[in-house]
Amino acid sequence: MKNIVVLISGEGSNLQAMIDACASGQISGKICAVISNNADAYGLVRAKKAGIPSFVFERKAYETHQAMDQAIAYQIDAIEADLIVLAGYMNILTPAFTQRFAGKILNIHPSLLPKYSGLDTYQRAMTDGETEHGMTIHFVNEIVDGGSIILQAKVPIFPEDEIEDVIARVQEQEHRYYPLVIAWFCADRLKEVDGKAYLDGKLLPPQGYGNEE
Repeated sequence: MKNIVVLISGEGSNLQAMIDACASGQISGKICAVISNNADAYGLVRAKKAGIPSFVFERKAYETHQAMDQAIAYQIDAIEADLIVLAGYMNILTPAFTQRFAGKILNIHPSLLPKYSGLDTYQRAMTDGETEHGMTIHFVNEIVDGGSIILQAKVPIFPEDEIEDVIARVQEQEHRYYPLVIAWFCADRLKEVDGKAYLDGKLLPPQGYGNEE
């Protein structure tokens, strides 16, 4: 059984989906800790309710961003984590951190990468008149939102949509597929080799395991 650490900054809805998936046996792993860079993150409340230890590392407590990431890395090493899952962690990891845990960090991003990396993806997609949006689950490397893609799921954008409608559709896909990808990793089905994602020993295509739902 794999030890999982989840990094959050806010609401923690994907964290809750992972907690539920571990409880149901979908994920053959244990969330050993939740780490946040925001002491007020509601995800910390979710962790407490589930009996999961949590740790807060706020930027103001450290001289540099790198010093903060190093402190987080020491904590992750102490927990002996097999997998680091970013779930709405709103802090760019330093190259030293991503290299230290290469092949062991997953992230979820609310767009169909490589489109709309960075912030405000929903508003940018709607402003550009896109007819679809979605989410991408990928390994993490030194390039922001640039790691090898594991899985994507698309959702439609209708002309009458408000931004909240699109967010709700994308989050539904996130909550469905992030636990699935974590389960693949915990079952040793998913690996990153030389910066590329493999599922069941087969190289995934550039856009990952796509899903049209």
